[in-house]
Amino acid sequence: MNIFTADDHHYMQQALRLAEAATRRAAPNPGVGCVLVRDGQVIGEGATLAVGSDHAEIQAIKDCYARGLSPAGATAYVTLEPCSHHGRTPPCAGRLIAEKLGRVVAAMVDPYHEVAGRGIAMLNAAGIPAAAGCLQAEAERVHRGFLSRVTRQRPFVTLKGAATLDGKTALLNGVSQWITGADARRDVHRLRAANCAILTGSGTVLADNPQLTVREVACTRQPLRVVVDSTLQTPASAAIYDTTVAPTWLATAVSDPARHAPYLARGVRLLPCAAADGRVDLARLLQALAADGINELMVEAGAGLGGALITAGLVDEAVLYLAPYLAGDAARGLFAWPALTSLDDKVPLTVSDLRLVGRDIRLTLTFPPR
Repeated sequence: MNIFTADDHHYMQQALRLAEAATRRAAPNPGVGCVLVRDGQVIGEGATLAVGSDHAEIQAIKDCYARGLSPAGATAYVTLEPCSHHGRTPPCAGRLIAEKLGRVVAAMVDPYHEVAGRGIAMLNAAGIPAAAGCLQAEAERVHRGFLSRVTRQRPFVTLKGAATLDGKTALLNGVSQWITGADARRDVHRLRAANCAILTGSGTVLADNPQLTVREVACTRQPLRVVVDSTLQTPASAAIYDTTVAPTWLATAVSDPARHAPYLARGVRLLPCAAADGRVDLARLLQALAADGINELMVEAGAGLGGALITAGLVDEAVLYLAPYLAGDAARGLFAWPALTSLDDKVPLTVSDLRLVGRDIRLTLTFPPR
C-alpha cells in the first residue's frame, strides 16, 4: 500500500487544477497536469497542450529550465501515469528518466492499453521511485471523459435541462424562452465549452433552430454538434448545419444517399445508424463519437431524446437549471418517461452539487452506473 503525505496531496491538488483547465484543449488526449517540486519549492509546472504537442510532463520540464533550474532530483506530481509508448510524441516516462527525476507520484494508473501500469514500471526499473493513487478519486473526476472513452468506448454524457420549479420546460403551446435567467444561460455556455460535443434532437432543431455554439464565454474551439434525426425531417438550411461555424454530424435511420445529399453539400457528416425499431441506435452513435475522439458529450434536447438516453442507461450526469416559479400541470415536462406502477422503479440520483446561478438553482445529479 502506498502512503502519501500531506505535501503530496497539496502538490497533487495543484496538478489537478492544471489538468482541469487543460481537459478541453487536450482532447482526445487526457488533460494532464504536472508539478515539479524540489526542497519544498515548485520549480516547474505544465499541462497537456493540443493533440500532437507536448504532454504535461514535458511542459513542466521546459518551465523548469525556463526558470534557470534543473529538474534533476525533483519529485514530479502528475495526474495520470506518465505514458510509456511512442504515440504522436515520445514517451514521457523516458523523458523523466533522462532528466534524472528523483521521484514520481501519479494520481492514477492510465487505463489505456498502451500504458496500463507500464509507465510506473518503467520508472521503477530505472531506479526512480514511482507510485500511483494519490488523490485518485479526484483525478478520476477530472479525467472522467477520457476514462469513459477508453474503458467504456463511449463519451461521458451530461444531460442538461432547464425547467420551472415544478419541472416544466415549456408551456403547452411550446413557448419556452426564457425559463431561466441570463446568468444561468451564460453558465450553459460555460458547460458547452467544457464538452467536446453537443447532442440534440430533431424536435429541438425544428422548434428553436439553435446554433448550439459557445458564444458568451471564452472557448478554445467550438464543440462538435450532433443531431439525432431518424427520418431526416430537419431542413438542410437549419442553422445547426452551417459547418463554417462549427462541425456537425447528423445521425439518422435513413440510408438513401439522395436524401443525404443536401446535408453533405453543407459539409455535414452523415452517420446512418438505424436500430431495429427504425430509430437511431443511440448506443452505436455514442460508440462512433468515442471512436472519433469525443471524451465528453453534453445533451441539449427535448423530453423524447433525453428520456430515451436515460432509459438506455447512457446518461452519467444531469445538470438541471430550475427557475423559481411555477408553470402549471398542463405545461411540458423534462423527460419522456413511462408511468411507474411502483416507487421501487424510480431512478435514484445522487446530488453532487447544488448552487444558485443568479436567481436560478443549478442541480448536478449523478446517475447510478449501468
